[in-house]
Amino acid sequence: MNPIIIATVVLLVALFMKVPVFISVLAGSMSYFMLASGVPAQIFSQRVSSGMESITLLAVPFFVAAGVFMNYSGVTKRVMDFCSVVTGRMSGGLAQVNILLSTLMGGLSGSALADAAMEAKMLCPEMERQGFSKEFSSVVTATSSMITPLIPPGIAMILYGSIANVSIGKLFVSGIGVGLLLCAAMMILVSRISKKRNYLPLRTGPLPKGEFPGVLKKASLPLCLPIIIIGGIRLGIFTPTEAGSIAIVYALLLGLLYRELNWGSFWQGIKETIITTASIMLIVGAASSFAWVLTRERIPQRLTELIVQVITNKYLFLMVVNLFLLIVGMFIEGNAAMIVLVPLLAPIAAAYGIDEIQFAMVFIFNMAIGSLSPPMGTLMFVTCGVTKCKIKDFIREAVPFYIMLFICLMILTFIPFMSTGLVSLVY
Repeated sequence: MNPIIIATVVLLVALFMKVPVFISVLAGSMSYFMLASGVPAQIFSQRVSSGMESITLLAVPFFVAAGVFMNYSGVTKRVMDFCSVVTGRMSGGLAQVNILLSTLMGGLSGSALADAAMEAKMLCPEMERQGFSKEFSSVVTATSSMITPLIPPGIAMILYGSIANVSIGKLFVSGIGVGLLLCAAMMILVSRISKKRNYLPLRTGPLPKGEFPGVLKKASLPLCLPIIIIGGIRLGIFTPTEAGSIAIVYALLLGLLYRELNWGSFWQGIKETIITTASIMLIVGAASSFAWVLTRERIPQRLTELIVQVITNKYLFLMVVNLFLLIVGMFIEGNAAMIVLVPLLAPIAAAYGIDEIQFAMVFIFNMAIGSLSPPMGTLMFVTCGVTKCKIKDFIREAVPFYIMLFICLMILTFIPFMSTGLVSLVY
């Protein structure tokens, strides 16, 4: 049997048996190198190590660390107070705060799982005390956390840019528009559901005089971070990788300014950064070796030729890709799927004349939906693990949100301006 077929079967079987992602991918790659003739085994270890040595990927630990230190420096509480003031009179109360907080914290943390875990601990208990159901609170928290990888500096955009050789700065700018689209769609849906269920707003009257300027002043410095990152990259002051180190320094300065970051939390933050980065980089290294296997077997070229012959319309191609990625995202972790599939699908998209930024955001959005979908949706399991919500109740409550996400995906698919308009304006 062809070694590439055996390698693929080993990979898929391991994933379905819930073997850790990086071990599954390594097993698939290793089986190929053991069975393929004329392929030195040393290449396997070389590809794994070289896959993690990209300068661009240095941005991953930098932005992970920045997000962790933001959580320990009192930033989250100040941003949440600002969100409460802005959304106070909207139907849904704390649910709207949850959505806006994810949108703003996406520019600070960059990690959807970290955002989901944080908000599940902070907001879900209070939402339940105010009359929201456990499953609704969990679904809103998990779905709003999808905004995080779309808003710069999302780790997914850094990985995609490094794999497909696409400008990370342009992906960051595009992510702002896509993230705001999802934020607005979620707020509208939550408002309609809240009116039907009589979920009350936080307040019915106007704000006391002088409260908004005070809350804005406290949140202004944290909210400047995304502006500093995008502005610095666009003006050529620093690269996306260097922006990560700037973000760490900024987070530490805020922690010292607010006097909430001490040595204990600093070392805990370092520990969390190492664990999170290691889990990401192990997947990157493993998937890099499998991507080399696919390239050696000319799978991307053969797939491109086959698809171009069968599908003549780029929008039909995008619909097929959407369906494929939605299914893949249900079973495979997003970063692993990205590293294996982007080298396959990005050249085909280019052959159809699809803008590289649009395809990148469609790909990332599909992976984000997969992280919320059963049977292996990581955001779903992380949120339910914290809130103790039953998975079946979560899925039933999430049906309107899945419909909303599909509508947003169709907008990104058929209206390129939604992902490329802001990029054209800034660049």
